[in-house]
Amino acid sequence: MKIPEVILVETVHQPGSLARVLQVIADAGLALEQLTALNRQGGKTLWEITLEMDEEADRSLYERIAQLPTARFVGKSDRVFTRHRGGKIRVVSSLPINSREVLRDLYTPGVARVCLAIEKDPQAAREYTALAHTVAIVTNGTAILGLGDIGPLAGLPVMEGKAALFAELAGINGVPILIAEKAPERVVEIVSGIASSFGAIQLEDFGAPECFAIEEMLRARLAKPVLHDDQHGTAVVTLAALINAARLSGVDLCASTVGQIGLGAAGTGIVRLLRAYGIKRILGTDRNPRAVERLEALGGEGTTLRSLLEHADIVIATTGVKGLIKPEWVRRGQVILALSNPDPEIEPLVARAAGAAFAADGKGINNVLAFPGLFKGVLESGAPRFSDAMLKAAAAAIASLARGDELVPDPLDREVHVAVTAAVRAAAEAAPDS
Repeated sequence: MKIPEVILVETVHQPGSLARVLQVIADAGLALEQLTALNRQGGKTLWEITLEMDEEADRSLYERIAQLPTARFVGKSDRVFTRHRGGKIRVVSSLPINSREVLRDLYTPGVARVCLAIEKDPQAAREYTALAHTVAIVTNGTAILGLGDIGPLAGLPVMEGKAALFAELAGINGVPILIAEKAPERVVEIVSGIASSFGAIQLEDFGAPECFAIEEMLRARLAKPVLHDDQHGTAVVTLAALINAARLSGVDLCASTVGQIGLGAAGTGIVRLLRAYGIKRILGTDRNPRAVERLEALGGEGTTLRSLLEHADIVIATTGVKGLIKPEWVRRGQVILALSNPDPEIEPLVARAAGAAFAADGKGINNVLAFPGLFKGVLESGAPRFSDAMLKAAAAAIASLARGDELVPDPLDREVHVAVTAAVRAAAEAAPDS
């Protein structure tokens, strides 16, 4: 598994000293993610270097750097842990509480009037509480990132990250909810019991196949939007990337043969949305026969891995299996989206070198492009549920903002999230009963 490792290296301030360090890194076959000069004094520069390293990678690299005459290996940086220290989110008052008058209005006795107004008209809660811009981010920790079933507490940093992105990119309150329960019926009972605190429910990192039943039961039971992001957020961004790949290649996306490798939560969600978009032929493969049955129920065709790669114009992989796709299996002109994180089924550079017309991984085709605007749009519309029309509108909005030969735009471009919000709201308002 590739996890960024951050090291500190000090170099003498003279030509070529940093270049020698970078050459040692290149000779070790490692990718450089980021290089930052932290400070320069006394004729020396302290560099923070972020590397993509497998857990089993040879760490003798550090000794080779230390042996350079113009460099010194200082140690590892705690930058990632430092940024997590104390958590990534906090709750703050939306109003300054700076007088007794404000205190009495916001709390007792004034708040009683608002409570009684909501008792009389529950819809008033959308106007007089944070309900209309607050989302529960719910997990039971059974499918955290590419790490698997590590439990809800170990998944909390991911949920906090989602909450931070909601706040930063869409102005939404995201509240992590950890559930120590795996049985779908029990999960549904727990979420339903707290749902009145939130305007919408985002299900996150629930393992398949339980995730399908949990989402289906919650959507039937709750009169508010419920979305399993691993299924539908991933599907939206994948569709956006394919819209642009087809446009840049001059091909008809709906007439293309799509191959989906891996039919868990993300893979099944992708197949479902691509079928709703109008793609007629979708091949799929998975080690689990029941997953293939789900594919066929959606109108797809089960096949083998090699047959899929031989016949698909577009290949999407969501298996979590590093290096699953061999370069020699890539056909010239194929589109390859290897979306597993942190390690893709084939590295994009390798796929392109093997002849792929376009190739990307899960770092670029990432659901952060979708979920902030999806939830803000549905909350602003007041719609009781997400629809395929909203998901397709979000994908079209994301695709429209890519530049040049990009498949998708920069997720930190605020314009993207504004556009997705507007597209989802418009789709909801165009079909209010969907």
